[in-house]
Amino acid sequence: MSIPTIEWADGTVRLIDQTLLPHTERILEITTPEELVDAIKRLAVRGAPAIGVAGAYGVALAARRYGTGTPDFERAVAELRDARPTAVNLARMVDRAAACAPEGPDRILEEAHRIRQEELEASMAMGERGADLVLDLVGDRPVRAMTICNTGGLATVERGTALAVIQTLHERGKLAEALPLETRPLLQGGRLTTWELQKMGAPFRLLVDSAGPFLLSRGLADVVLIGADRVAANGDTANKIGSFSLALGAARAGVPFIVVAPESTIDLDTPNGEVIEIEDRGPAEVVGFNGTPTAPPGTQAINPAFDVTPVDLITALVTEERVVRFDRGEKL
Repeated sequence: MSIPTIEWADGTVRLIDQTLLPHTERILEITTPEELVDAIKRLAVRGAPAIGVAGAYGVALAARRYGTGTPDFERAVAELRDARPTAVNLARMVDRAAACAPEGPDRILEEAHRIRQEELEASMAMGERGADLVLDLVGDRPVRAMTICNTGGLATVERGTALAVIQTLHERGKLAEALPLETRPLLQGGRLTTWELQKMGAPFRLLVDSAGPFLLSRGLADVVLIGADRVAANGDTANKIGSFSLALGAARAGVPFIVVAPESTIDLDTPNGEVIEIEDRGPAEVVGFNGTPTAPPGTQAINPAFDVTPVDLITALVTEERVVRFDRGEKL
C-alpha cells in the first residue's frame, strides 16, 4: 500500500483518513487523544485490529500530553477505551498500553510499537493459514471468494485478515475472483475493499449487499471469508452487519464460511454472542449519504453496525496461531 494505515512519527499518530477513500488519499496527523477518539468514532480509522493499534498510540499521546497517573490521563484512557464498544481489540490494547503507565510515557510508546508489529506479523500468518485452509476445503484450483466490509490493510496495518487470505491466494495464482459486497450504509466494501483489490491487481466484481445469499445459492462463490470484531468463547462472531445473512446463505448453498481474525479478537470473557453489545450508529447514515438526503425528513432508522453469526454456521476460525474447525466440533 502506498501510504500507511497507521504509524507513529515525531510525536504524532499518522493515519489515512478512510472516510475520503477511494477518491482522496489524505494523511491525518493527530497530536491529542481527543482527536484520535474523534477519528475512531467517525471511522477515519476502522477495523478491529487497526483501532486497537490506534488506541494504544492514543494512550501514548495522552501520557505525553497529560503525564501518567493524572485525572486527565485517566479520562483520556477511558474515552479511548469506550470510543467503539463492539470491537474487543480497542479496549484490550488501550488497557495493555495503559498498564505500562507506571513505567512512564516512553514505556507506553514502546508497548504501542510492539502491538503494531504484532498485528503486522499476525496478518502475514493469517493470510498463509487461511489460504492453505481454503485450498484444502475447495480443492487446489483458482477460487472465487466472497467477502463483506473491509478486512485488508486498512483494517489492520498491512495485508489484513480475510482480505489477507484473498491477497495470498492471488499471489499464489489461486484467486479466480474476489466478490466484495458494497457494505451499506457507509460502503466500506465498495469504497475501501475495491481500492485495496485494485492496488494489489486482483480480479474482482462488486456486489450489492442483498445479492450475496442469492448469488451463493446460484454457485457464484466457492468460499465466504469475513473478519471479526469480537469472537465469543463459544465461537459466536460479531462482524459487520450483513455477515449473518451471508452465513445463512452459505450454509444453505454448502459453501464454507470462514472467519479470519487475530487471537486478540477472541474474548473468552464473553460467553456467547447474545451478550455482545452491538453499536447502533443512529439514523443519519441510513437516511442520507454524503450529505444528500435519501429518505423523507423525519424518517427514523435502525442502524446496527454489526450482527452476530452463531458458531454453528461457521466452518472455521483462522488466527495467526491456529485453525479451529467448528464444523468438526473443535472448540476455542
